[in-house]
Amino acid sequence: MCGRYASTTSRKTLLETFEIDPERADPEMAPDYNVAPTKTSPVVIARVPKDTDDEQPQRQLRNLKWGLTPFWAKDPKIGARMINARAETVHGKPAYRQCFKSRRLILPVSGFYEWFPTDEVGKSGKPLKQPYYIHPTESDILPLAGIFDFWRNPDLPDEDPDAWLVTFSVITTNSTDDVGHIHDRMPMSVVSENWADWLDPTNTDVDYARSLMAPPAPGSLATYPVSKAVNNVRKSGENLVKPIAAEDAH
Repeated sequence: MCGRYASTTSRKTLLETFEIDPERADPEMAPDYNVAPTKTSPVVIARVPKDTDDEQPQRQLRNLKWGLTPFWAKDPKIGARMINARAETVHGKPAYRQCFKSRRLILPVSGFYEWFPTDEVGKSGKPLKQPYYIHPTESDILPLAGIFDFWRNPDLPDEDPDAWLVTFSVITTNSTDDVGHIHDRMPMSVVSENWADWLDPTNTDVDYARSLMAPPAPGSLATYPVSKAVNNVRKSGENLVKPIAAEDAH
């Protein structure tokens, strides 16, 4: 699964990397080295603009909430349990299939965390887990595959800015060797040559969309143990991604 990640790339760099018009981008967000479910961070989507006659999808940089609330949900809190969607079933699950068909996104992360059970036992009697940080070796951005949806709050009037909630899930798959020794699942990614077709909401060919995402290439990720401070969702500083000595990892 993907349960925490770092989102630290500047708005300027994201706009340049994904070729997005600044007028179609949300405000800059502060770097967050510990994004947890229900937090908000920048994602890349594409929508057919309503303000022009242009029918071509336009890329947007939007700050969305992590944890997908399907359009049909009665309670938006369901999103806290829907942070990941399995690549094997995302195209068929009722909660995800419409999103996968036409509401796909790219989550540009700096890296993500996974936890490995150790031999040390905690007060609960269960093995303590050592966090590891996993990041790309050749780039500052790891473009993860995801889906998003719109949820309308029926208790608010149309003019209320909070009437619509837009949320997302990260698509995951079986881990490659780079990550498999730590956790059996990892996020899917989308290489740059597939960004246009992946983001295109008019591309509703599900089988083709599935072919556009893949695990990060073998050897493209670096993995090392980090401080257990990342377990505290209130901590979000750069020190969280600093490697610790092997003898300090338990």
